[in-house]
Amino acid sequence: MVNYDPSARLPSSKELPDSDDTPVDNQLQKSIPDLLRSVLAMAWTERMDWFFGIRMGIYYDPDLPAIVPDGFLSLDVERFYDENLRPSYALWEEKKLPILALEVVSQTYRGEYLTKKAEYARLGFLYYVVYNPFRRRKPRLEVYKLVNNTYELHDGNPVWLPEIGLGIGVERGTYLGIPREWMYWYNQQGQKLLTPEEDKKLAEQKAQLAEQKAQLLQERLRSLGIDPDSLS
Repeated sequence: MVNYDPSARLPSSKELPDSDDTPVDNQLQKSIPDLLRSVLAMAWTERMDWFFGIRMGIYYDPDLPAIVPDGFLSLDVERFYDENLRPSYALWEEKKLPILALEVVSQTYRGEYLTKKAEYARLGFLYYVVYNPFRRRKPRLEVYKLVNNTYELHDGNPVWLPEIGLGIGVERGTYLGIPREWMYWYNQQGQKLLTPEEDKKLAEQKAQLAEQKAQLLQERLRSLGIDPDSLS
């Protein structure tokens, strides 16, 4: 974590560019972080002490350009300041380093396994997650944890992240109507946390099942000569 002189006049997040304006060349670079953020918004709906940024500039030095992960998670920070939300993430304002950075590898290599990994380690991000949808023989998901200033790869799918209280992994599912392998959060029992789409579909299935059971009960009562309406 970089230390700052409290007497220095540092620019505010509203005065800094909110990203590096680099366009994504793979739709997954936005869709996967979107999925993770939407699931957190459901799982942590009562919590106001977290923030998940997507393609947002993280400023650690006022004289240097921001780093812009595809996604990042911070804990013990304000979820939002006001209705205009955060324009960028300046460490001297937040006073909290993100706990996790996420990079989704595109067809154009952007240093995810070398330069970015080294930079996140140097700054002290506890977890670094890389997802490479183009891999065929090696694992597509890699989860690193910072140990003694060096990232160590953690095996498994999902991988439990005790400091966050969630696991992270990949499996096939449907998001935005697209069936494919997606990245999800998991509980400690290894159960996937549902996306808003999946949660709505499950609720609809439960309602449909309850309606079918009610209809079967009414038919059973009628077969016994009992009018179901007379019981209400």
